[in-house]
Amino acid sequence: MPDNYRIAIVGAASLRGKELSESLGESPFSGAEFLLMDDEGQIGQLDSVGDEVTFIQRIEPSSFERIDFVFFAGSPEVTLKHWQNAHRAGASIIDLSAALEGQPGVLVRAPWVQGEASSASSESPDLQTPAVVPAHPVAVALALLLMRMQELGTVNTASATVLEPASEYGRAALDELHQQTVSLLSFQSLPKDIYDTQVAFNAIPAFGESAKFNLGSSEGRIRRQYDLLAGGQLPEAAIQVVHAPVFHGHSLSLAVKLNEAVILEHAEAALSGEHVDVLMGDSDPPTNLSTAGQPDVLVRIRTQDGTETETDGFWIWAGFDNLKLHSLNAIACAVELKRLRPQGKVQ
Repeated sequence: MPDNYRIAIVGAASLRGKELSESLGESPFSGAEFLLMDDEGQIGQLDSVGDEVTFIQRIEPSSFERIDFVFFAGSPEVTLKHWQNAHRAGASIIDLSAALEGQPGVLVRAPWVQGEASSASSESPDLQTPAVVPAHPVAVALALLLMRMQELGTVNTASATVLEPASEYGRAALDELHQQTVSLLSFQSLPKDIYDTQVAFNAIPAFGESAKFNLGSSEGRIRRQYDLLAGGQLPEAAIQVVHAPVFHGHSLSLAVKLNEAVILEHAEAALSGEHVDVLMGDSDPPTNLSTAGQPDVLVRIRTQDGTETETDGFWIWAGFDNLKLHSLNAIACAVELKRLRPQGKVQ
């Protein structure tokens, strides 16, 4: 890959933007020229990609001229406001905000899944693809796990409970969880501007009516994008999302029922592979702390009935760094798109 690509990160000061900057600095794109962009409140801040330190710039209509790749990592509103300018400038667009999902020609992608599942009917990007949305990290993890469990035989049922962290909704959500925690310990009233309900010390299946975000929308996005990645080739999965009182990291409890009995060691071997690290024996199970900064999905699997003999039912406990996994999938999407581009800047 040439080192003279020019890459813009829009929303560089967001949680997703900062994680993406770090991951790009360790990726095949590390030698590119990077431009960091954000809204008015973040202009002039110093930030870095790898060893390169740069200022965050204002987003202008002309900001995307001679840019090869644009990663939209900020709010959906910022993406919708600026993506057409990037498209007209000829940039390859990777939308981590998911604002462009459903736009004509825009694809939801997870190359780790869609590349490994050779029989999947998913559509690959081409020169007419206006943008790519990297799939939700839960959809990616769930597809990887069920694709590999399917190697053991037909998956009759699969049900997943997803524990979602505050960082999925950005810095303001993290701050409110922190403020609520402090307020509860100090016997003070709770701030509820973001969630419109108590999230500290409380696992909940829905936010308040006036919340800035909708948990049902997040669940719908995961379900919809899993179905897109499955392409009719992976098992149907029942999915429920619960918001957990944690700052970072998704946890996933997955129950799988096969059509035939297998031993635990065969299930562990099937799950093991690229992007999935199976923790065996006396190893500590995946936690929000142990998965922080890790590039893989960490997994512990056990039989549903607790026996060590052959069985057709398994519990899978998985954990992963939601921001890291999303960034790495976005970079994989960019690598997939770069084969469509000439070597170097588009003129």
